[in-house]
Amino acid sequence: MKTIKVLLADDHTVVRQGLRSLLAAEPAFEVVGEAENGRQAVQMTHKLQPDVVVMDIAMPQLNGLEATRQILKDCPGAKVLILSSYGDDEYVHQLTEAGAAGYLIKQTAAHDLIKAIHEAYLGNAFFSPSISKRLLDCYREAFIHGRPMKKRTGHLTSREQEVLQLVAEGRVNKQIAAELCISIKTVEKHRQQVMNKLNIHDVAGLTRYAMAKGIIESSAVPNEVPVGV
Repeated sequence: MKTIKVLLADDHTVVRQGLRSLLAAEPAFEVVGEAENGRQAVQMTHKLQPDVVVMDIAMPQLNGLEATRQILKDCPGAKVLILSSYGDDEYVHQLTEAGAAGYLIKQTAAHDLIKAIHEAYLGNAFFSPSISKRLLDCYREAFIHGRPMKKRTGHLTSREQEVLQLVAEGRVNKQIAAELCISIKTVEKHRQQVMNKLNIHDVAGLTRYAMAKGIIESSAVPNEVPVGV
């Protein structure tokens, strides 16, 4: 049987160590690398060509949603399995649309991760039971009432999501431009688009939004940025 190559992407060292230990007990798996932020996950996927990427959502520099989009755009053969503390319906839908093979809640992942990786590798979808139920209820409701799934308002493009995260992490326009290899003028344009779409017109508000949506964690917020209400 072919060994399934797995890349772990999580900004918490203790979580990666726990996942590595869990997978080490399975001879069918080989952990080929560990990424501590989303941008590193994208780069390591290109370099190591894993079969399955186990991806957290809230990571610095590039969150799991955008990392998933970039990985599957450039490495369509890879399977991305989301493993997160966030079970927000909007994120589940966005990640499903982005092409993620499954979505597991960290609190119950120890029971499901091995099976989920196998299923993802085989090209199947796998969701934590609680998420599967909510998805099924959502689609059933749409079918019964004969109407399509609700479209999200203020949907941000992939680049706008990147800019939002970096702004929320305290980066200034010049730093964002260098990070994304684009001009400062382009950063300003994306930043304004984000504010217009979300109807949020200050950095503190964008930071609160990013935290509420699980795009960043409170530990990623600079001390000088006021995030309280």
